[in-house]
Amino acid sequence: MEYIKKDLLPIETKRLILRLLDPEEANIMVSYLLENREHLRKWEPTRSEKYFNADYWRQELQNRENAFYIGEAANLVIFPKEARKSLILGVCNFTNVMYGAFRACHLGYSIHKDYEGKGIMFEALSAATDFVSSVFNLHRIIANYMPRNERSGLLLKRLGFTVEGFARDYLEINGKWEDHILTSKIF
Repeated sequence: MEYIKKDLLPIETKRLILRLLDPEEANIMVSYLLENREHLRKWEPTRSEKYFNADYWRQELQNRENAFYIGEAANLVIFPKEARKSLILGVCNFTNVMYGAFRACHLGYSIHKDYEGKGIMFEALSAATDFVSSVFNLHRIIANYMPRNERSGLLLKRLGFTVEGFARDYLEINGKWEDHILTSKIF
């Protein structure tokens, strides 16, 4: 188990700030999720109503903060640098951090429906993948996407992820088992 210093965040890029959300900011996360509920439905697992509740997110954000500081995950929220501090543009989650001989994690992400196609996720993930691989001392970041999600495939390729395989019925997404293309980036 690794211990991560608290002062390493936020990550800043030309247009963005990436950071953890504090538990008292649960309402900001709930707003993002509700605004994008339909937009993200086809790319995510089926969510219960509890998932869209501030009480759930207060606890979840505390858990995520703890997971970051002990080196288990980095659940980063993407904000614009020059606008409202409560506007979430997207999220990038580095989870399932594994140490030992593997030294890897999984990456998942989502973007606000109004900010697709503006280079925000590329900018955020360019900085975040370098940060996470360095701070957590990882060798590999794994990211998998559904074949029909061409945007995700192009983004990952542009970020330097390499296709490593194909998995049938890999994840249950929106109530249906979906195939995924398996990719990773080596550091």
